[in-house]
Amino acid sequence: MNASAGSNAGCPMRVARPLTCAVWFFGLLGVALPGLSARQQSGSRETNRKAATVARGVARTEFVFDTAPFASAHASTIVETREGLVTAWFAGTREGAADVGIWLSRQVSGAWTPPIEVATGTQPDGQRHPCWNPVLFDVPDTALMLFYKVGPSPQSWWGMVRTSRDSGRTWSDARRLPDGVLGPIKNKLVRLSDGTLVAPSSTESAERPSTWRVHFERTTDAGLTWKTAFPSASADGNAINAIQPSILVHPDGKLQALGRTRSQRVFETWSGDGGRTWDPISLTSLPNPNSGIDAVTLRDGRHIIVYNHTIEGRSPLNVSVSRDGNTWDAALVLENAPGEYSYPAVIQSSDGRVHITYTWKRERIKHVVIDTTRLPSIPMPGGNWPQAFR
Repeated sequence: MNASAGSNAGCPMRVARPLTCAVWFFGLLGVALPGLSARQQSGSRETNRKAATVARGVARTEFVFDTAPFASAHASTIVETREGLVTAWFAGTREGAADVGIWLSRQVSGAWTPPIEVATGTQPDGQRHPCWNPVLFDVPDTALMLFYKVGPSPQSWWGMVRTSRDSGRTWSDARRLPDGVLGPIKNKLVRLSDGTLVAPSSTESAERPSTWRVHFERTTDAGLTWKTAFPSASADGNAINAIQPSILVHPDGKLQALGRTRSQRVFETWSGDGGRTWDPISLTSLPNPNSGIDAVTLRDGRHIIVYNHTIEGRSPLNVSVSRDGNTWDAALVLENAPGEYSYPAVIQSSDGRVHITYTWKRERIKHVVIDTTRLPSIPMPGGNWPQAFR
């Protein structure tokens, strides 16, 4: 299911068609027009909705696959290699089932290849555990890395890694990460100017309710050895349960991490020394329904976060932008229908476009391409999404 944006969607440029333009304008506002039937107005609203989406920067939307040999798919990751885009996710009968493995697709000549399973949780004794949360990361002139977790649950899983030297066509044997190292828990690593890799990670304890804690793992030798940094869970003594950070890069090498909490808000923590130490965790103005987010710093200095702008449920799925990581503006609604649209992954490719993949109703993985030059930036006082921009 591919849908590319057309070039004639922007009606305001078509001034010779006043009635069409009036329908376009008032349709965006949800205003009924006298003289048009309900069917005409309904069709106009749908056309205008698509036109508005195009105007807001969406260049392409598609599913990575239409059919697949599994019932459920979740937690995608995406990366650009020298040969094109690669995406992966975990899939099987259902999340946590023993048959859940890591599946992968490559974009070749503009089309996604059929999904293939590239990792399972099968142990030497034949027992099989579920796989979780793959993360793809390409180290230039080295290898494409696939991090993932294996284990009965997030409280007891361990980190694994495989590498590919041909952009994901073939893979090395799976290797378990050192004890105490989980690797990136959901979102991509960042590579600093000196080559250091910083992996955003977290843990979930075994007791009930589980204690969630964020940490960061740094490697200066492409993953052979790791050092771990733990931000305080709170600055005021009230611990914030937080997991699954994503890292933004600010001027002068300052890092900011954002992620999921149980506190109905996205958390943040900052580092001024390349991820060696981090400030205590605090809450931002952005809502969070206890669901994963992802974020990326663009080459023009702006930051993008993809998340569910709600405190409950996993719809809508939204995109916001920021110049400084502190003040966020509304930019785009990716999904707003009933259902689950969650666990986004976001990157910027070499052509400047932004690629987002996310879970679509636990059935498929959706891929959206954004032209960042056309993204709006609408203020959100108090973190409230604009009512007229949904």
